[in-house]
Amino acid sequence: MKIHEYQAKEVLARYGVPIQAGHVAHTAEQAEAIARQLTGPVVIKAQVYVGGRGKAGGIQFGDTPQQAYAAAAHILAMHIKGLKVEKVLVVSKLDIQEEYYFGIVLDRKTQTPVVMVSHEGGIDIEEVAATTPEKIITYPIDMHWGLRPFEARDIVARAGLPHQVINKAATILTALAQAFIESDASLAEINPLALTTDGQLQAADAKLVLDDNALFRHKEYAAWAAPAESNLLEYEARQAGLTYVKLDGDVGIIGNGAGLVMATLDMVARVGGKPANFLDIGGGAKAEIMYKALTFVARDVQVRGILVNIFGGITRGEEVAQGILMAQAELLNDMPIVVRLSGTDAEQGKALLKDARLAWGKDMREAAEKIVAAVGTKR
Repeated sequence: MKIHEYQAKEVLARYGVPIQAGHVAHTAEQAEAIARQLTGPVVIKAQVYVGGRGKAGGIQFGDTPQQAYAAAAHILAMHIKGLKVEKVLVVSKLDIQEEYYFGIVLDRKTQTPVVMVSHEGGIDIEEVAATTPEKIITYPIDMHWGLRPFEARDIVARAGLPHQVINKAATILTALAQAFIESDASLAEINPLALTTDGQLQAADAKLVLDDNALFRHKEYAAWAAPAESNLLEYEARQAGLTYVKLDGDVGIIGNGAGLVMATLDMVARVGGKPANFLDIGGGAKAEIMYKALTFVARDVQVRGILVNIFGGITRGEEVAQGILMAQAELLNDMPIVVRLSGTDAEQGKALLKDARLAWGKDMREAAEKIVAAVGTKR
């Protein structure tokens, strides 16, 4: 379960992580009032369940309450990666000297949480990992002991943080690890951890992703769940009985059976594409389900083309074909669709679609190659 930045900071503050003063505003008037209360320059930050807020214009500054009002009004009118901004966090602006990255993520290979610390904070950690991986110090946490203070000091020292802040930084890293473990998180990040010009360390941003399966132990956190706000398409898909997960790419994926859909995601990635979603229509799906699946995928503004990969057992090819024809009447004419259809009644389905606006793949690889090529021409 994703939670907002202000909620993540609230959790971390309970463990002693220093955070900026601030409050959440739902209107520009509230943002102005908070800025007056904070008596100084402020930062206004969109609260949505996606990254890249700064690049999208969702983080702005206000030196006066009036500027805070204008910035909040602008941000509250935005959509970021398809999500409507419903609230903003207004916090005191920091005078930052340096920025660091602190993170903890589950490593499924070693089946343990792994600490990641870098002197290069404030930017995408993936970029640092790809270009200068030596700047990221990693360390597995022994779940019997947790992250011990001497281990935290060694990690931040090896990451190259200034000697005068090593003890403070180690205390924050230890607190982050404790919060990660006790809240049953799958991801915890402070990016950036800001070193201010007066020598203080503060979490200028924070992110926590909590394990849904552990929410019965955390009633307060469970109350924070906002499925419609986290992703409207996912929420509506669940209401419609579809198994749909939003991803970050531009190739829409539809298949029958979770294993086949996951294999399709891998194949699209292998041939150079980026999947936009996971959508499993299940076994025995009728034309209405296929229609609903296509229209759901097409509603994602990031989708530039759709791959339908069906291996029919109890799912009949002619039902799939009828659903595709029903959906095409509502899809954009230039939306590329590639279909791979095998198994029960596949030939009947292909006959129904012989005049449809789509391309065929004789197997999963060819279908993936065709849709990635088609999407590439639209970028």
